[in-house]
Amino acid sequence: MPNKVQLNQEYPAISESEKLHARATGLIPAYAQTLAKGPTQYVDGVAPKYLRRAKGAHVWDVDGNEFLDYNMAIGPISLGYGYEAVDDAIRRQLEDGIVFPLIHPLEVEVAELIREVIPNAESVRYAKAGAEVTSAAVRLARAYTGRDKVLCCGYHGWHDWYIGITARNLGVPQAVKDLVYTFNYNDMDSVMSALDEDTACVILEPMTFDFPKDDFLAKLKAACEANGTLLIFDEMWTGFRWALGGAQEYFGVTADLACYSKAIANGMPIAVLAGRADVMGLLDEHVFFFSTFGGETLSLAAAGVTIRELRDRDVPADLARKGQKLMDGYNEIASEFGIRDITYCKGHPARGLIVFDDRQGQSLLMKSLVQQELIRRGILWSGFHNMSYSHTEA
Repeated sequence: MPNKVQLNQEYPAISESEKLHARATGLIPAYAQTLAKGPTQYVDGVAPKYLRRAKGAHVWDVDGNEFLDYNMAIGPISLGYGYEAVDDAIRRQLEDGIVFPLIHPLEVEVAELIREVIPNAESVRYAKAGAEVTSAAVRLARAYTGRDKVLCCGYHGWHDWYIGITARNLGVPQAVKDLVYTFNYNDMDSVMSALDEDTACVILEPMTFDFPKDDFLAKLKAACEANGTLLIFDEMWTGFRWALGGAQEYFGVTADLACYSKAIANGMPIAVLAGRADVMGLLDEHVFFFSTFGGETLSLAAAGVTIRELRDRDVPADLARKGQKLMDGYNEIASEFGIRDITYCKGHPARGLIVFDDRQGQSLLMKSLVQQELIRRGILWSGFHNMSYSHTEA
């Protein structure tokens, strides 16, 4: 399916979206299950609020409008919507069953595949969401080290240990908040000022939109090792996108534990905790992290096929190539119009962020203007781009 970008004289009609929005008012808190998909992220009255279907790199809203999508479900779609090889695997497994009273062979087969591609994956545990495995990683680190303190940098989900250090922390006990500290990315001084003999782990996104500088990740690992502290990578975004082996492969730095979700199963709900066997071995007896749906087979079937497709088609390189073309094109246009100092695209090509400089106090207004005009041209964009294998060069 070719990418279609053209100027429409009118903004798309979104009356059905607005009707659903009205029905959801007071029924669904914040209107969405994920804030990044909610109406606060898009220009009101212009952007659709509800989507009906998707295929390749395109989505269709409930009013029938078609858009070229650069969100890709906020990260999980790595190959493309409705990718046949993945969907076929799901359909075949559905014929056999979804969950069972005993272990399914896919649990072993997919774990072996993950061990082949993830540098630190001596042992593997499945879950359903990224927040589950980051929280399990923190619990394991505390159990392994006998310490309580956590240092974090990035976004790690909704559980108490992390959300307590954010502004939306109502309901989190103060005793929990007091155990977690933040540090600044690319700033070893801020790490060392908080790292001490009670620090169980340092957990971070190895990269968001800024590349590590001055061997930051390697220095961080060395500091953790010297302190007897476990290093945890939250690879929800970098995993299977920056490289098949994620940030650990891409930057050449191996963590003690690493957490994955999103791109691993092309949209099916699965998360993975991988790491050192001696740490993960605590799950055999001393640390509890089990769930009824951890071995759900449709997601495992999807993960197995997705990982093989990512590997066999060298998808991370494809994402980087097409993403770089998009980034370069945006920055060239900004330069041509003399606004390169006001807006530019940065980050890893697979997930680039468009920055609007706030020195003039109009960054949100500028972003909204760009977003609404992209919508008029049939492009759905929320501020950054997630590339997929189904995006074309056009």
